[in-house]
Amino acid sequence: MSDNPIPLRLKQARNKIGISQKELGIKIGMDESSASGRMNHYEKGRHSPDLETLRKIAQELNVPLNYFLCEDDLSAALACLISRLDDTSKKALITELEKMEDLELEKIVEQRENSPEIAIDIKDL
Repeated sequence: MSDNPIPLRLKQARNKIGISQKELGIKIGMDESSASGRMNHYEKGRHSPDLETLRKIAQELNVPLNYFLCEDDLSAALACLISRLDDTSKKALITELEKMEDLELEKIVEQRENSPEIAIDIKDL
């Protein structure tokens, strides 16, 4: 992916709901005569929408704002799924992810202890 993930994410989200560039532009308040061209510039990466415009686009496409900044498809999918959770579910997910992270760190420490040839300094993790 290029340095700017916005063009790809914008096109993916717009295509997913099946609306044209012009329709999206009009729905977020752009003038009908320039909506298609402006949205095309955003999707081609020639211009980037300002934050407020990106918020409007996110709301219209029913994706979280951070979706547009995800550099890979898995992160983008997670961002969308997480955004649909209520606060209680988000907290529970955080707890579970922290447990998973702790287990991974324990595995690394255990591997280090059992394999002295692996020189991993824990403070580097």
